[in-house]
Amino acid sequence: MPDETVVDPVSNVVPSIDPQIAQLINNVSQQSLFAYVQQLENFGTRHTLSPVDRQDFGIGAAREWLFNEFVRVGRGRLRVEYDTFQANVGGRVTEQQNIVATLPGDGTYPGVIILMAHYDSRTVDPFDGTSFAPGANDNASGVALMLETARLLSAYEWPQTIIFLATAVEEQQTQGSRHFATSRMLAGWQIDAVLNFDIVGGRPGVPQFVRVFGNGNLEDQHMQVARYVNYIGALYLPTFGTNLINSLDRDGRYGDQREFVNVDVAAVRITESVEDVDLQHNARDRADRLDYGYLAQVTRLAVATTANLIGAPAMPPQPTITPLAEPGSYQLTWFPDPDAAGYAISFRPIESNSLPPLRFVTLREAGNVALTGFDPNTTYAVSIAALDENGRLGRFTPEVRVANP
Repeated sequence: MPDETVVDPVSNVVPSIDPQIAQLINNVSQQSLFAYVQQLENFGTRHTLSPVDRQDFGIGAAREWLFNEFVRVGRGRLRVEYDTFQANVGGRVTEQQNIVATLPGDGTYPGVIILMAHYDSRTVDPFDGTSFAPGANDNASGVALMLETARLLSAYEWPQTIIFLATAVEEQQTQGSRHFATSRMLAGWQIDAVLNFDIVGGRPGVPQFVRVFGNGNLEDQHMQVARYVNYIGALYLPTFGTNLINSLDRDGRYGDQREFVNVDVAAVRITESVEDVDLQHNARDRADRLDYGYLAQVTRLAVATTANLIGAPAMPPQPTITPLAEPGSYQLTWFPDPDAAGYAISFRPIESNSLPPLRFVTLREAGNVALTGFDPNTTYAVSIAALDENGRLGRFTPEVRVANP
């Protein structure tokens, strides 16, 4: 452990726009996003009970196309497979399939990041497997975002593994994500964070921000992920906002992220700023109603967030935090990662919903740090995250609540 460093840190190692990630978000293609949404609509319906033996109609044709599209955009670097399970829809048991596309990391850290979207659709009757259910916004938009993100990230190697998960049977009580989350946790997987993109296509005139739902109180791991999305979004897309909402989902609604929350995995739902429920679960949810400039912005947010998560150093060990004699002063100790360039330190007032101005230390300064100048009458939730030499910011540790005695 290095000697104690007393700092009010101003470091040259700070979160910054990484040129590689900036190039990726600049390469997001609105034309590709439109083509993906239109193709998924062209299958007529992607209802769980729709045909599986046709090439032009129904969920079977849609999932075969989606599987092959992951293979194509992955350029040989995505490992694509079906995840088969049994689903019960209105008393009818059928075989269904999630699609799992894995981009392996080249580092030793075992945790994975999941970017997900459901590919099934429905109309007014949740058990109608034949009527036209284009599902353009709900949720071909999320699938299009996922495919475009997979295409861009597959162009490079990353230290950490990311999984692109296209789930089935979301519209009938999130059965596909439930199967995946429970089976992988039982198999001992380490899932660091889940980003669920659901209804992200917008429409002309939609306000330029997304809502990020993180279940639990402000100190829970889900809101930690939500704050991370907010921070990275403000860094890379300063004119496109993120509204953090401390809730599992919208009132009376649900999404696939809940199944990961239920097995204690940090998960958030990212969805459009203002929904039009009259364009959901019916034949009016068409590709020509979406705003592809808006969808491109949400895709850029997805690319920037996931590229930082899988490109930055792994989450550091949780620091030990000790109040010092001087009010508003604390000592933090932890074992630094020699591959990190520095660390960001967050002292978040517990009532705040966003990350505060961060303090930074270089690797040379890290490991045993005394920080001063905090309000001795404020209780803080403290966490740290590692940065690399390009300014990529990794995940923050679970927060520790501290206050001066």
